[in-house]
Amino acid sequence: MSAESTPDPGIPDPVEIGPGRRCKGRRRKARSTRHKALLATAWTAAGVVVLGGTGAGWVYFKLNGNIKSVDINQALGADRPHKVDNGSENILVLGSDSRSGSNKKIGGGADDGSARSDTAMIVHIYEGHKKASVVSVPRDTLIDRPACTDTKGATYPAASDVMFNSAYSTGGAACAVKTVESISGLRMDHYLEVDFAGFQKLIDDLGGVPVTTTENIDDPQSHLKLKAGTHTLDGEQSLGLVRTRHAVGDGSDLGRIQLQQAFVKALIDRVEHVGVLSSPKKLYDLAVTATKTVTTDSDLGSVNALADFANGLKGIGSSHMKMVTMPVRYDPSDLNRVLVEKPKAQLVWKALKNDRPIPSSAVSGTAAGGAKGVVAP
Repeated sequence: MSAESTPDPGIPDPVEIGPGRRCKGRRRKARSTRHKALLATAWTAAGVVVLGGTGAGWVYFKLNGNIKSVDINQALGADRPHKVDNGSENILVLGSDSRSGSNKKIGGGADDGSARSDTAMIVHIYEGHKKASVVSVPRDTLIDRPACTDTKGATYPAASDVMFNSAYSTGGAACAVKTVESISGLRMDHYLEVDFAGFQKLIDDLGGVPVTTTENIDDPQSHLKLKAGTHTLDGEQSLGLVRTRHAVGDGSDLGRIQLQQAFVKALIDRVEHVGVLSSPKKLYDLAVTATKTVTTDSDLGSVNALADFANGLKGIGSSHMKMVTMPVRYDPSDLNRVLVEKPKAQLVWKALKNDRPIPSSAVSGTAAGGAKGVVAP
């Protein structure tokens, strides 16, 4: 369930603040975020492939040809965290917006062919594949980005005190994985990326996602207006929900993450009911959209591999998924940025490395965003 989104007219484009150049003074007006494709759509897509990708012949080859993959292992080489052999898996799920074609039409902005990312999710699948923990990494977190090499062999120097989502805009998927591994000390076993336009179409193909809001939401910037109550959101409304930040909580990226996490669970619940659909065409359409929506690491770059992977996840429902945000605090020099609460974050990474539940003490008392509970469980 994110390299900056194009700001609204009249709102200055934010800049990264390097050492010695941190802004002082009052908090700026929160930036518009036009591009908030929900990251866990990639997980949903994998599940749909199981349903729609079981045919043979031309159906298989068509679906197989839709999947894009990147060789993360080749790009990163051996200088990575050690893989822990305890039956668990770590997956980096990332949302992206190519800023061209249908993405441009939906999100606005220049058709410059560039790629941008929004909030990342580290998905930890526990041994036995019956439960998972998901850690959202806020895009506005100031971090030290390691030197990295992209999948085309281009190299990029390390950078200090830059936004987390600059890793993807600098060197794509490989640099995003390298940065997450540097922050967490966890090896990412797989990579799943979902694009902006595909998210909207997948929600529409699913027939919408039911959610219950406990408060009215009226955000002209994300074009979402909902009264408190239960709604079945179509693709456009779903995008509005997961990108809104001005109408809920403290207006920060952290509040939006809370909405995204709640929507992820609603989306997973919705996908669990896809299996009862009796229309082969419906399942085929869903599989086509799903395979066009995701980019995977090379180990998952086929229908068979993605289906096997998804089969290993199908026992994990929303009630068996713990979702938290990486422990952070607001940057006192610029309240539009956050800093990692390193002692608490280490508790999160240690728990996942040892395939243990994340302790409540790791996420208590950290910056949250104030939007929790706006979308009811």
